[in-house]
Parts: sequence; C-alpha cells; structure tokens
Amino acid sequence: MNIKNLLVATAAAISTLSAPAAFAHAKLEASTPQANSVVSPAPAQVRLQFNEPLELPFSKIKLVDEKGTVVEPSKIASDPANAKALIATTPGLHAGAYRVQWSTVTRDGHKVKGEFNFQVK
Repeated sequence: MNIKNLLVATAAAISTLSAPAAFAHAKLEASTPQANSVVSPAPAQVRLQFNEPLELPFSKIKLVDEKGTVVEPSKIASDPANAKALIATTPGLHAGAYRVQWSTVTRDGHKVKGEFNFQVK
C-alpha cells in the first residue's frame, strides 16, 4: 500500500469513527417530577435534565392539564449551576393529571422535543 492510499484509508477510518458524535442529539436524562409519577404536594417547578448544554432562548416547557387547558409556567430559566438543566416555575397546580411538553435547541444547533405525564394527588 502506498502512502497516498494509507492516508486516504486513515482519513476514512477517522471520519467513520467520529461520525456518531457529530450526529448525536440531546436526550432528556431525568425530570422532576418524574415521568408517570404521582406527586403530593403539587410541584413548584418542573426540572428537565439533559445530556448536553441548552440554548435558553429556544427552549420551551408547556403544561397541559387533563381538560386540555394550557397552564403557562410563570418563568422558564436555565439552572445557573448546570447549563444542561431547564427549570419552569409552575403556578399553583390543582390535583389532576398533567402533560409536560418540551422543546429545546442544544448548543450544537439540534432541535429536540418530547413530552411526559405526571399526576398531582
């Protein structure tokens, strides 16, 4: 194998090994309250923990109650101690079921979204 072929093969191998990292997307690692949990008392905030730092201006959290009414958080902020966490301060939630719908953009520009449910006892 000549040096040119060796360089081409090496470059191809390196790009193949690094490709999965380049296409990785942020994942929700944890939430408070946890998905499908029953909590009491009602949480004062919803906290979402991701595996990558987030862009706050492009991050949203929406709560929808069991009647389909949107319950707007009074504030959405990143955790000052953790750029991978997003916090929504909730108004006083009554007993019932809620769906958390979220979307965010990570610092690498990938948009991700998801949802989960929890219940206030």
